[in-house]
Amino acid sequence: MPDPHTTWSPFLRASVGVHAAALVLPVLVPGAWPWSVGALVANHALITAAGLWPRSSWLGPNLTRLPEAAARRGEVAVTIDDGPDPEVTPAVLDQLREHGARATFFCIAERARRHPELVRRIVAEGHSVQNHSLRHRHHFSLLGPAGIARELSAAQEVLGELTGAYPRFFRAPAGLRNPFLQPVLARQDLLLTSWTRRGYDTRERDPGRVLDRLCRGLAAGDILLLHDGHAARAADDRAVVLHVLPGLLQRMQRLSLRSVTLDQALQPAPGACAVSAHARSGPSNSYSAP
Repeated sequence: MPDPHTTWSPFLRASVGVHAAALVLPVLVPGAWPWSVGALVANHALITAAGLWPRSSWLGPNLTRLPEAAARRGEVAVTIDDGPDPEVTPAVLDQLREHGARATFFCIAERARRHPELVRRIVAEGHSVQNHSLRHRHHFSLLGPAGIARELSAAQEVLGELTGAYPRFFRAPAGLRNPFLQPVLARQDLLLTSWTRRGYDTRERDPGRVLDRLCRGLAAGDILLLHDGHAARAADDRAVVLHVLPGLLQRMQRLSLRSVTLDQALQPAPGACAVSAHARSGPSNSYSAP
């Protein structure tokens, strides 16, 4: 499992070295400035690409699959983003209960604050609520360290108050991020979490195609992504997730796979240390620039 306390990835540490070399090289080698500029441009292009690739670990730890121990137990994590939604979320919860499945809801904290009864129902029925930012800003990946820290800590406070437990996992809006995110996550004991596969159910109106994407190669240890908020609508005007989820859970049952929350999947074995005592006691609201 990725270490959530890692502040700078090897790639970012190497990027610092590239910047330092680019500054020194023209001083030592007259006329070398075009090479320095080229190296900086290439490095920034790679940083941008890493931020645009949701499953990349170049910018820091990123949970894209469950730990091997969870895979051996036949576990899969169904994660549901962008809610809670007063129309869609109750129906999703009904379907999960019907199949005896557990899911992880990455909630937008402002929506959670508007619909506290749904958040409490999610928790009461054995599911997990995790951090999907305060407002789900489209320009989240363009924020600086202080802006990211405010978004995450405010969401932690809202969700912690509603559920009685601070989130341990964070999913970036649209999966996009920048190099400033990981130091903030490390300070707040949050682990960036993406997915193994997704159905693109915020834009795909055909439930069959969404289900096919999720089930193609489905295996133990997968983290699957669906949406109860910002969900695309099928031909009958119902959210696509409501058509897809029953078929997905049935397929998992046929494959002897069990849908669990991220908390359950990452539960330490008896006698092992927990991920972080600080995560259990709550996040720090303070932030200092790295």
